[in-house]
Amino acid sequence: MQRLEEQLSTRLFLRTTRTTSLTREGERFFAHCNVGVSQIVGAVNDMLDLRHGPPQGRLRVASSAGFGRNVVAPLLLKFSDAYPDIAVELILDDKPADFAGGHIDVAFRDGHLEDSSIIAKQLVPMARMVCAAPGYAASRGLPDHPDGLAQHDCINLRLSTGRLQPWEFHVAGRTVAQLPGSRLTFNDADLVLQAVLEGRGIAQMPVHQVWRHVARGELVTTLLPYAPQDGGHHICYLCRQHLPSRIRVFIDFMTEQIRALDLGGATPPRPAENTGAALATAQRQA
Repeated sequence: MQRLEEQLSTRLFLRTTRTTSLTREGERFFAHCNVGVSQIVGAVNDMLDLRHGPPQGRLRVASSAGFGRNVVAPLLLKFSDAYPDIAVELILDDKPADFAGGHIDVAFRDGHLEDSSIIAKQLVPMARMVCAAPGYAASRGLPDHPDGLAQHDCINLRLSTGRLQPWEFHVAGRTVAQLPGSRLTFNDADLVLQAVLEGRGIAQMPVHQVWRHVARGELVTTLLPYAPQDGGHHICYLCRQHLPSRIRVFIDFMTEQIRALDLGGATPPRPAENTGAALATAQRQA
């Protein structure tokens, strides 16, 4: 305080052997400083509350369209019930999330990740299934090897980049891509699914899009021994340290809930059981 008085060339305190009190100049100086100090203390306490207090505030989440629509969005209702003081905004976009420019707190990404600047935790493998309606399977059969796709009505997806989505298979220890000829092509994954459900052909689709239909018997699967699982669905964020509590609880909640869905492909029966049983059922119905 003596150094501050020297810097200001002003006495701020009256000092005696028993007491210390503010001078009039000191009172005036304190009145000006007190507002700023209170704001700093309030800001520090607010940051501590964000990290250690009850989870609250706004959360901006990005996801690829398909995974966000089929998996993330349904779970947000449960998350909102569990944490009513957290407001969540979900943004669906197949482009990689711009954490800084888009003010994104958490993102869900698919496939292989090469961005070393983000923390990425794999939730489940990114499995894909070749599916058909039971009626199609009864009338046309199902391929037992990827080379048999040429004999079937395949339905393709055109990506937002303009290119067709290749069909990927794990054959002889490596992942191979095929682009079968198709009678129908859509630039929307839900339209591909709808065409398959109507018996128009077969398509390779993400497990998160079809697993409920497979479980209900509305779709049958084939070529599961050749299904690739090289990539994954990841939950991503920028920093592992000093995460606000609203982000930490969201990551923990989504990790537990999504893994409980068993989207790695274990829920549907394996091909030897599934294909044969489905064909038999479909033939009886026919």
